[in-house]
Amino acid sequence: MRSSLAHRRTLAGVAFLLAGTTTIQWSAALVMPVFLRIGPSASSAWRFLFGAAALLVVSRPRVRTWSKHQWVGAAALGASTAFMGFCFYQSIARIPLGTAVAIEYLGPFLVAALSKRSFRHYVFVALAGAGVVALARPGGGVTLIGVLFALGSGAGWAGYAFASHRVGGSIEGFGGLAVAMSIAALVTVPFAVTSAHELVARPWLAGRMALVGVAAIGLGFGMEMQALRRIKPSVVSVLIALDPAIAFLMGWLFIGQGVSVTDLVGLACVVGAGVGVTYDVTRGVVPVAQ
Repeated sequence: MRSSLAHRRTLAGVAFLLAGTTTIQWSAALVMPVFLRIGPSASSAWRFLFGAAALLVVSRPRVRTWSKHQWVGAAALGASTAFMGFCFYQSIARIPLGTAVAIEYLGPFLVAALSKRSFRHYVFVALAGAGVVALARPGGGVTLIGVLFALGSGAGWAGYAFASHRVGGSIEGFGGLAVAMSIAALVTVPFAVTSAHELVARPWLAGRMALVGVAAIGLGFGMEMQALRRIKPSVVSVLIALDPAIAFLMGWLFIGQGVSVTDLVGLACVVGAGVGVTYDVTRGVVPVAQ
């Protein structure tokens, strides 16, 4: 009975995670045309502002009863998410969406892969590294700055995963996420101020950013938090092995970014390494109810 319950929790967590990552990557494809008007920094800031506003209206967090532990968790989640979002948007403004996500994935992948220091995992790390080299294609138009921002986003993702697990386990509902995203909005609001006139003059621009904010922050991060309530952060870190593939698909479908044979080879290496580590890390793991 307990094993069956754990199995259902794991399946639900996987479903939430895949739905969340798909929504986030779709929103990234949706926001890229906005970069031409207000730039990636302001776009990231407006995403947090609209997303946090939607979460606050829906969740109405009761912060008066919060402990210091809960506030620290929300602050850590907000800061790490703000850093991750800023770096990610800077990256996809310079390199293809799928490539950026594949490089970003190295952060959580390495956390999981090196948790078991075995020869097999070192092989997986080497395979993932070869895949990223293929995706970066030296001389193929991928800029060093774009790659560095993607790596920074990966570092932020690792912090986001652990902070999100902490907030999700200590605060019921979406109140913790709402406060955390509000903190992220406050951190990034200076970037939004300089572009406010653009959104006032062009209502379609404000509408698109509102849609991006609700999709990425409200729905995407919300579903990922639901996943983190059901499965451990180390397992989630490798279950997102399909994230780069989803990003390539969104880039191809919605913004016409091409996918070369080299991209497919690199993607197969990254996803294959992630799946291999997933099997090793999750083998024998029983999720613990929060």
